[in-house]
Amino acid sequence: MALLFDPLPIRGITLSNRIVVSPMCEYSSQDGFANDWHLVHIGSRAVGGAALVFMEASAVTPEGRISPEDLGIWKDAHIEFLSRIVRFVKNHGVVPGMQIAHAGRKGSTQRPWEGASAVSIANGGWMPLAPSAVAYSDKYPMPEALSKEGIRRIVDAFGQAARRAEEAGFLVLEIHAAHGYLAHEFFSPLSNFRNDEYGGSFENRTRIGREIVSAVRKAWPENLPLFIRISATDWKEGGWDLDQAVEFAKQVKGLGVDLVDCSSAGLVPDQQIVAGPGFQVPFSERIRRDAGILTSTVGLIETKEQVADILAKNQADLVFMAREFLREPYWPLRTARELNYKLSWPAQYLRAAPPDTPGRKPLDDVTVQRKAAD
Repeated sequence: MALLFDPLPIRGITLSNRIVVSPMCEYSSQDGFANDWHLVHIGSRAVGGAALVFMEASAVTPEGRISPEDLGIWKDAHIEFLSRIVRFVKNHGVVPGMQIAHAGRKGSTQRPWEGASAVSIANGGWMPLAPSAVAYSDKYPMPEALSKEGIRRIVDAFGQAARRAEEAGFLVLEIHAAHGYLAHEFFSPLSNFRNDEYGGSFENRTRIGREIVSAVRKAWPENLPLFIRISATDWKEGGWDLDQAVEFAKQVKGLGVDLVDCSSAGLVPDQQIVAGPGFQVPFSERIRRDAGILTSTVGLIETKEQVADILAKNQADLVFMAREFLREPYWPLRTARELNYKLSWPAQYLRAAPPDTPGRKPLDDVTVQRKAAD
């Protein structure tokens, strides 16, 4: 169990443990700006004991958003409030991470709790961009196929987003290339029907991924880690699969990616997922072994036993958790208490910490009064 709290050095930083708060879209922005909701959401997880806390997927262009309410990092004005969040996270000894993204053909859609339909241009939507003019489904908007110049603009936008993330003070950057968003759309033959150098062969379909990584790595400081999230499989015959994911991981390792964040699916609505607790762990294990790169896993991981088992078997180097952190922002603190592990607590919460936690008084006033009453 102690493996949960082993440190992990990557480039110029050291993560204090192996537990990561996964990027989780909040759909609560206006014009891409972070606000008090994001400060409270990220801040509450930052005091919960995780080593690394990621902001949600942040669009590198306005057209790169999933919904009009998505977070963004496409202009310098976004930096100021993001910097405020970063300062809070750092002040609690936690590493702040930023995920940068482009939604591709899955853009200009409603927030999940409002439906799954296209948002019209009249209502604040836009024309989505994709490798090919093929919609995700009949409920989604028809995208425009990107020109080569359009691809170059998006690649540059990822590099500019990396610069802004550094200016905001983030210490880990992740490229989102999974879940049916733009990069993944290029990777898969189920959504990429181009006949130029960005379509057809594996080398062509993954070209934009390599270009994005190169642009980001050039803009992102050499001493700071770069992650990339991929879907390891489309869960559909004839699509992107684990073998291709391994080869892509080898490519981006050589371009300066430090860790592959292994998820899956999201490209087509008729995918056939075989889901269950830790169902994506085999993907991170295979990529870690065959590509010789650090990996993380994510997906239906909820218990300390699961996390410990993954780490003990060298199936991943980090474990990303999402839904469980929505249920319990302080999951690492509770887990450390159950394991009698000395994890640092915020000073404001020391009264709830185990008695031998550094900085905690043996008996607080409430405890003394209760004992006196007894």
